[in-house]
Amino acid sequence: MKISMMGILALMSLPLAAEPLNLAVASNFAAPMQAIIKGFEEKTGQQVRMSLGASGKFVAQIHHGAPFDIFFSADQAKPLALLEAGYGAPDTVETYAIGSLALWSANPNTDVQQQLQQASFRKLALANPKLAPYGSAAVSVLQQLNLVDATQSKWVQGENIAQTFQFVQSGNAELGFVALSQLIGKVQNARNLWIIPTNLYPAIRQDRVVLKKSAQKPAVKAFLDHLQQAQPRQIITKHGYALPGEVKNAL
Repeated sequence: MKISMMGILALMSLPLAAEPLNLAVASNFAAPMQAIIKGFEEKTGQQVRMSLGASGKFVAQIHHGAPFDIFFSADQAKPLALLEAGYGAPDTVETYAIGSLALWSANPNTDVQQQLQQASFRKLALANPKLAPYGSAAVSVLQQLNLVDATQSKWVQGENIAQTFQFVQSGNAELGFVALSQLIGKVQNARNLWIIPTNLYPAIRQDRVVLKKSAQKPAVKAFLDHLQQAQPRQIITKHGYALPGEVKNAL
């Protein structure tokens, strides 16, 4: 059967797949991933669904059969654990971004470093360290500063870094440890923001893994190829992340 040139062009313009590509994305990476998805959908016609949440909860959901194709974690441990448990496709674990931690108050007149050192606050927000890597990084900072005992009774823990940010933004917590990426475009270097020195916490290397059942999907390969292009990489750094081998951006 002969296919006309018009027919070939029509076939080329079809979406990569009739079913959406399903991404599980750590909540701290919401803004850059939304922009990346928009560019990918415009370029390919492939629909993408993004679920946001705590990395630890996504692991549990994947163990219970959640229909994700790619998992973008907020750490390295969870994609590796999925790979070792047989849920991840071999050779698909890779660092896609390196995060930065910040201490922030919604009150522009607050000196967050001084307030933290003096423990002169009612509530300190941080993500649940058992579920969220940004939470465990916050605990590491408090340990390094010998402030765990002085502050622990005042901790209020968000299920993920998005909820933690809401605690601080709403004023329910006077200050909190958030992802620097959440503050891009919202604040300038000021007293109410402290970009935590990276020697106070382990590097927040964020890895992704392709789920084994999705390894052969053309849409998965296309999306991973898209991530390597200049525009998505610029989006990642613009939102306060570093790429592997590159220097972190400030605000």
